[in-house]
Amino acid sequence: MLDLLDWRRTVAELYASVRALPPGQGHAVWRAGRDALFRESTQTPLLPGDRRSETGLPVAPYDPSWRVVVPLEAAPPERKLLAGGVSMDRIGLLSTPWGTLDAWWLTDYSGGLFVPVRDASGGITSYGGGRYLLDTAKGADLGSGSQGVVVDLNFLYHPSCAYNPAWACPLAPPGNVLQIDVPVGEQLPGPDS
Repeated sequence: MLDLLDWRRTVAELYASVRALPPGQGHAVWRAGRDALFRESTQTPLLPGDRRSETGLPVAPYDPSWRVVVPLEAAPPERKLLAGGVSMDRIGLLSTPWGTLDAWWLTDYSGGLFVPVRDASGGITSYGGGRYLLDTAKGADLGSGSQGVVVDLNFLYHPSCAYNPAWACPLAPPGNVLQIDVPVGEQLPGPDS
């Protein structure tokens, strides 16, 4: 359990560092930090022998055109029940240039803002079930302020179930599907990986 606590603490510290830096520099810190966690932590979801523990996670180069700050808009309430009996409530909408995303609040699992995203790259260059953008219960928080919530798709990352079938992960519901290909963020390994 202490290893899991250390993993979560490290993720929270990593995102605090990201928020304190200009976005491109923060992205480089995020990539290096995630690679170190996946390589060194006993809590890594990578299976033994997975080359990504040596090569690092494949992540597209930072592209500032995939970053916006948008207000959290009102939305009709909705509740979803996730695997394991965890529920989440829709707390609003994030209207981005690429489409609208539902913003969820995890009600049972330590609370927190949760924004999963699935796009047209799912199953081709990214995990078919989608990627996570924000999961503040686990420290994945790009920030917010008076202008709104930071939506930076460069920071999309695969859930643990993308690496290891022993994990069960909440996937992106219909309100979190973008109809476009998002070529940034974490990617599936290439054929030579």
